[in-house]
Amino acid sequence: MSVKELHRIAVVGGGMMGRSIATKVSQAGLNVVLGEISADRGAQVMRILEQGLDFQIERWALTKAEKKAVLSRIELTTDLERTRDCNLIIETIQEDFEAKRALLRQLDDLAGFQVPIIVNTSTLSITELAHGLMNPERVIGIHFFYPVTTQPVAEIVRGQVTSNQTFEDARSFVRVLGKVPIEVFESPGFVTTRVILPLINEAMHVVLEGVASAAEVDLAMKLGYEFRNGPLEWADRVGLHKVMTWLEYLFQETGDPKFRPCPLLRKLVRAGHTGAAKGKGFFTYDAQRNRLDRLPDDTPRVG
Repeated sequence: MSVKELHRIAVVGGGMMGRSIATKVSQAGLNVVLGEISADRGAQVMRILEQGLDFQIERWALTKAEKKAVLSRIELTTDLERTRDCNLIIETIQEDFEAKRALLRQLDDLAGFQVPIIVNTSTLSITELAHGLMNPERVIGIHFFYPVTTQPVAEIVRGQVTSNQTFEDARSFVRVLGKVPIEVFESPGFVTTRVILPLINEAMHVVLEGVASAAEVDLAMKLGYEFRNGPLEWADRVGLHKVMTWLEYLFQETGDPKFRPCPLLRKLVRAGHTGAAKGKGFFTYDAQRNRLDRLPDDTPRVG
């Protein structure tokens, strides 16, 4: 598939990642079919997506004319049949193996046999998800980073039977979005998730053991290693429940104790303190997800 053949992209799932991917795809000048489970849910998705664009306008990162153009290229639908005429399909539903596999079966029936189907995941096995499909060779993983509109990298994950053509199509697509593609051969956690999770888990153990407070741990890592966010704030912003799910999956897959979730993480998740979206995790946040409890030396960094 050449870049010229990319006209219409399906994004199935309008959650946080789905909205961000759909926005970036539209900003790249491509038409988007954004699929959701119901009209009510779809209306909510579009409302939140538009609020995100308004936030970019407030920060002078987007103009009102650009916002209008982005929205004009996004078509909301509750009918998976609308994916039939798309050049590429991205599933962006929750990180649940069985849910993703069921959706892939539906998409495999609907899409033309040469249309790549991209799984948006940070941990799950592409090979297992594609097993049993009519065309497993056209299934590939892309680990996008949030927010997709600004993060410059994407991991492209080959399954055991992913074809070279599917990989080339996925790499071309990522480049159209202005991102650097990283080729990854399937392994639990890929590259970035596998590397970052033990760091976050160890930071949590440092807090649990009373070595330093969460704020001091994050400040040390930010200033010492030039992190934009410390590991604990990063976990808050991703969602502590998601971090725990990823750790549990990697621990199950590898048996390596470095992936065993810290007891403090379990305690916070059980209390419903799952991070910025809920207003409380390792830190506290306002309704706009701004930190409320920074140390005097911990000023927000631009970039």
